[in-house]
Amino acid sequence: MFDKKRRVHQHFHKIHEQFHRKHPHSPGKWGNNHWGEEYQNHCKYHHDFDSFHKGLKWLRPAAFIFTVILLYLLFRWIGTTAIAVFFALFIAIKEIIHLGFLQRLEKRIFLPMDELKKAVDEIARGNYYVQVDYPVTNEFGVLIHSFNEMAQKLQESEKVQLSYEENRKALIANISHDLKTPIASIQGYIEGILDGVVASPEKTNKYLKIIYHNTVYINKLIDDLFLFSKLDMEKLDFQYETLPVKGYMSDLMEEFRLELEEKQIQFSYLDKMDPDGYVRIDRKRIHQAIRNIIGNGAKFGGGNELTITVELWRQDDAVYVSVKDNGPGIPQDKLAHVFERFYRIDTERTKDMMSTGLGLAIAKELVEAHQGKITLSSTENEGTCFTIMLPIVKEQGEAGQ
Repeated sequence: MFDKKRRVHQHFHKIHEQFHRKHPHSPGKWGNNHWGEEYQNHCKYHHDFDSFHKGLKWLRPAAFIFTVILLYLLFRWIGTTAIAVFFALFIAIKEIIHLGFLQRLEKRIFLPMDELKKAVDEIARGNYYVQVDYPVTNEFGVLIHSFNEMAQKLQESEKVQLSYEENRKALIANISHDLKTPIASIQGYIEGILDGVVASPEKTNKYLKIIYHNTVYINKLIDDLFLFSKLDMEKLDFQYETLPVKGYMSDLMEEFRLELEEKQIQFSYLDKMDPDGYVRIDRKRIHQAIRNIIGNGAKFGGGNELTITVELWRQDDAVYVSVKDNGPGIPQDKLAHVFERFYRIDTERTKDMMSTGLGLAIAKELVEAHQGKITLSSTENEGTCFTIMLPIVKEQGEAGQ
């Protein structure tokens, strides 16, 4: 029994030393509020462990010395019968105290250890949805808390991994679908020409135009996929420069005005920016983001009286660009999915060979790469509004600095 207790004591002493090596009482480590609070909790937990430690270390030698002194006094001053009675009482009291100490040791050390071992076994089997609910205020309490945090992080990591895997499968399925349709169309029209089904030059020319439009769509889809993959992996190179936003937007909007007027789309630009501010952007990438948003409105606005309005204004230390249209709008239950890859409002996934389903997803990634944000609001039968926010890095008066 004594050897077993001595081994337990040595084991606890080893854990105690390891804990102190890991958490030295240095002011540099415990200086801030977070570590100060952790240090106070550590002291609280350490007190309980230290009680067991000192008890195991000093109780038995003290009890042995006390027993020797009592024996000496009893044999000297009291008779043999009294000594026997005293020894019986002393041994009974000692065993009761010993039993209480062991029960406390089992409750506060061995049972938490068993619970922790079961939880570790569950983690080893791949079950990360496990928590140890055994409140104790000692070193095992700290260990259990750390284990629960680790299990929580493993759960979150597994969720992210599953999400990535689902996105990967969905991406492959969408790419396969979006490539198969135009390729099958090209194959069918080429077979018709080769088999002599098309006799007239006019029909042949029509088939060749369809084939051309399909190849243009495939090329655009591949370009968008390549761009989006580089954005997703954060490997796209940006050529940032600090420039006045009013001048940049004025030139950009004039370009879009000419393009949209050729398509019989009414376009207006309202500059409400006062005073001017400087933004740090990549001209090409912000141009592409705004083009994707305006292009989305032009493609799906519908009707012969489509109007697109772009407004520029500032609020606090940010510049805002809104793109509004008077199209059919987007149903409320689909707004949350608009910026997802390959998402289209029509569930039939009909294709007009103009949209790859990646334009808005790319626009969102490009804006966020500039530390900006893009939001969306829409009302059915009234229209849709996209708003881009970009941070201002310098004021107009600071341009010369």
